[in-house]
Amino acid sequence: MKTISIITPCFNEEANVEELYSRVRSVIAGLEKYRYEHIFIDNASADGTVTVLKRLAAADPNVKIIANARNFGHIRSPMHAFHQARGDAVIGIVADLQDPPEMIADMVREWESGYSMVLGIKRSSEESRLMFWIRKRYYRLVNQLSSIETFENFTGFGLFDRRVVDVVKSFPDPYPYFRGMLAEIGLPHKKLYYDQPARKRGITKNNFYTLYDLGMLGIVNHSKVPLRLMAFFGFIGALVSFLIGFGYFVYKLAFWNSFSVGMAPLVIGIFFLGSIQLLFLGVLGEYVGAIHTQVQNRPFVVEKERVNFEYEPGEPLPQSRVTAD
Repeated sequence: MKTISIITPCFNEEANVEELYSRVRSVIAGLEKYRYEHIFIDNASADGTVTVLKRLAAADPNVKIIANARNFGHIRSPMHAFHQARGDAVIGIVADLQDPPEMIADMVREWESGYSMVLGIKRSSEESRLMFWIRKRYYRLVNQLSSIETFENFTGFGLFDRRVVDVVKSFPDPYPYFRGMLAEIGLPHKKLYYDQPARKRGITKNNFYTLYDLGMLGIVNHSKVPLRLMAFFGFIGALVSFLIGFGYFVYKLAFWNSFSVGMAPLVIGIFFLGSIQLLFLGVLGEYVGAIHTQVQNRPFVVEKERVNFEYEPGEPLPQSRVTAD
């Protein structure tokens, strides 16, 4: 029997994890020829999320828990769980119930038909219209800047064959942009579209900083265009400044006694060029920060405990990946 690993990152999702578990288990029960493991990785929740998960794990050995020592962020924590999955296919699904678990059956069917990746693509969303519009524009921008085709409106909900998992694990990136990795791999994929419902319980954990962090990570990891634009605009700015300065010089020679330049053009020019320099330094800083993170090469997370695992982090893939129901 093939094994399906399902990974779910959690942070203060006490109100949602049990329903997610039940719906996932119901879908897997309809796939009779598969075993499964459901790995919940908790990012140091302050509510009762881990308590609920431990109760589920005590009743069902297919439920596995990784409890992080602290909150390691929305990028590193899911990737650590991805590395711990031992299934023939791995499915990523978030705990807020905005990714429909019922699509898992369709994903498995497409996987069996030969696709290495089956991606859940948001066709529409009941979230803020402004936020959904901004997300769409961002995905389009990344796609235009990147040297490879990326996946628009894909947030990580999908199924990935063991071959894809092994390739992703070979990337020596301590702060990975998962969606970009999948685009980089380039194996055959299938897109399944869905309409994202609004969150019913709890509050979103995404804020301006986390969205900015993910957005800049996608651009910095897959495009040199911002760096080249800096050089291009620097050249254009220097050329325009030279032409304007030369024009003022000629005009002053022609009308020496009547032409008074004043301080306004000088002050405006200084502030304009200063703002451009700060912007370019910020972009450059993002690339330097990415290099700094790579050089540090820290682990994704530090685990406080794990439940229902037969192996420790880093152990080779066992012959029998999970216990059958």
